Parts: sequence; structure tokens; C-alpha cells
Amino acid sequence: MKNPIIAIMGASLLAFASSTVAQKVPGVTDTEIVIGITTPLSGPAAAWSATALGAEAWAKHVNAQGGVNGRQIKVLMRDDGYNPGRSVANVNELKDQVFALVGLLGSAVLNANKDGVAEAKLPTIWPYGNPQIFAKQPRDKVRGVFMVYPDYADEGEFLVQQAARLEKAKKVAVFYQNDDYGKGGLDGVRRGAGKAGVTVAAEVAYEVSDRELGTHALKLKDSGADAIVLYSTVTHSANVIKEMAKVGYRPKIFGAFPLGDHATMFRVLGELWEGAYFNVTGAVVGEPEADKVLAIVLKQNPNLKGREGLALSGVVAMMATVEGLKRAGKNVTRENFIASMETIKDWSPEGLTGKITWGPNRHHGLNPIRMMRAGKAANTSYSAITGYQPFPAHF
Repeated sequence: MKNPIIAIMGASLLAFASSTVAQKVPGVTDTEIVIGITTPLSGPAAAWSATALGAEAWAKHVNAQGGVNGRQIKVLMRDDGYNPGRSVANVNELKDQVFALVGLLGSAVLNANKDGVAEAKLPTIWPYGNPQIFAKQPRDKVRGVFMVYPDYADEGEFLVQQAARLEKAKKVAVFYQNDDYGKGGLDGVRRGAGKAGVTVAAEVAYEVSDRELGTHALKLKDSGADAIVLYSTVTHSANVIKEMAKVGYRPKIFGAFPLGDHATMFRVLGELWEGAYFNVTGAVVGEPEADKVLAIVLKQNPNLKGREGLALSGVVAMMATVEGLKRAGKNVTRENFIASMETIKDWSPEGLTGKITWGPNRHHGLNPIRMMRAGKAANTSYSAITGYQPFPAHF
């Protein structure tokens, strides 16, 4: 007869061993892979939370198709209010609960978390912010970062050159957020102005906490600029454009790509957005590739209607995560997931972007923009002005 004490001890050890194996990969169980998202569900950049909701909607679609290698995707979403300190607290909370982070949003947020995600060896997929934040890091600290995002300085240079080409602008002004986002764009505008023979007539900064922008609008008007380049949130862009209109100032608008959801911009500005130039990074509403995916996304979350452009930016982030998970196989770990992401080459998720290539020595997979122009508010129309303008990868 077996010794009952030994049998109990053996069963306990077996249970402990099974538990240890199950917990060795954060965020992974036999049935689930947990993905973490911290995003501004509230605050001045709340419009951009549609990226996170788009990513979540695509995860639900993947789950309805059977998941990834037999596992369902579970999304843990936290509100950071576009506040770097709150985002750090969220990431610290999530880092041992989730397998990876998707769509970390905001240059200041990226800057605040760049060391933390490296130390936690937490894969960080498709962060939205200035690529220079990671380009300046030692290579070993960005091994888990997989980015597809335009460099603000490259884009700023392009915007001012387009202002000169399309509208014969001789003087431009910049309205920019006083952080890595706005300053990166400002650097590019300065660089582009020198090459295009354009004068930078005013550089007007704002803080994220600013609500009254009348003084900012007057400074822009007093500059006499023919065109205004915007590196600002949807909220601040809308407010300053309204304030400029109040004082009879209607310069040509050139918006950075975070303002590329034309439906959202028309909703907050109406006719004041007509004729504005703005950049986008991928397919937009009305293009076949976008509309096919959006039909799926809106079925999962109808509340994204009217915010489809931003939602698509989140969808592609989740698509990339799913692609890496598929390639990593059933026995997924953070290490083999990273290695699998590094095998992605000349890949476009459902045709929504240009060709993405990641590899052991390239984690900035694509640095693209294309310019659009807003049409009429009545039908939120737009027209494409350029094709993709690919710039070099930075890390």
C-alpha cells in the first residue's frame, strides 16, 4: 500500500510544478494570451483612444475566428489621460500580467516608459510617438520594440516643403505641443524651411493643460504666416483654428498625421477644416482596403463610427501582434515572439499600410506618410495629393 503522506506530497509537488510552468510566461495560459494597452480614454487626447478601441475590436474578431494557435486574446485596457506619470503606473501594473503592450500612445508617454519596458523585457508593439525616442536608446534596450511610425522631423520637413509647393507659402508658423511630439515636428519644419527658402514666422507652443488659446491664435495671426503647420492634439488643433477664425485669420492648414482622421476633424471643426492639408500613414475611409476591414471592426464596436481613421491605426497594431504570435507557434514565449516579429518582411496588414520590414537590426519597420486634402464638410470628402513618401528607418 502506498504511503498516503508521500502520495499527498507528490501530488502537491506536481501541482506546484504545473503552476510554475503555467506562469513562466507572463500573460500566457493554455487558453489565453493577455495584451496590455494604456491609452487616453479621457483628457485632452481622448479622441486618440479610438486607436486602442480599434485594436480591441480586431482582437475580438480574431477570437471569433478561433483565436491564435488555439488561444483567445484578452485585452487589459487602462486609462492614462495622456499623462506620462499615469501611464508609467499603468505599465508597472500590467507588466507582469500581460504578454505584450500594444499601441503605447504619446511621445511623452513613450519617453517616460522606454526604460521600464526594456527592463521588464516587455514586447512593445506599434507605439505611437517620436521614433527618435527609441533611436537614441542602446540597441539592446529596443529589442522588444517594433515600430511603424513616421519620424516627426522627417514629416515636418515634408509639410513645410509641401506648403511652399502647393500654396506658394513664403512664411509659415508652427503651432506645437511643448514636448517630444511638437518639438520633433518643429525641428523638421525648421529644416524644411531652410531647404525650401521659406521663413518660419512664428513658433507658438502650448501645454497639454492649456484650454484658452485666444492668445496663441493672436500670435499666429500677428506673424503674417501664409500657412500654419499643426503638431497638436485634435482638441488643441480645433480650438486654435476656431480662435484664429474669430479674429478673421484663415491661413492654409497643414496638419501632422495624428490629425489624419478627417471624419473626426470635420466633426469638431465643420467647414473650418475644408481645404486643410493633412498627412495619413495608411489606407483611409473610402478606400477598398480600409472599408473591408472597417466593416468587420464596426460590427465588433459600432461606437467607432465617425472615428474610423483612428480605429484603423489601432487595428494594424493588433494585426501585427497577431502575425507575430502566429509565427511564434503554440509554445509562445516573449523571446520567440520577438524572434518571430523579426522575420516579418515586406508585409502589409490587409493592404492597409506600405510594406513593413522588421529584422534583428531593424525595429523601425516603416517610416511613411502621404498627403491628403479635406474636401467638403457636408460629405467629409478628401482627395489624395501624394502617394506614400517613405523615409529611412531610424533604428
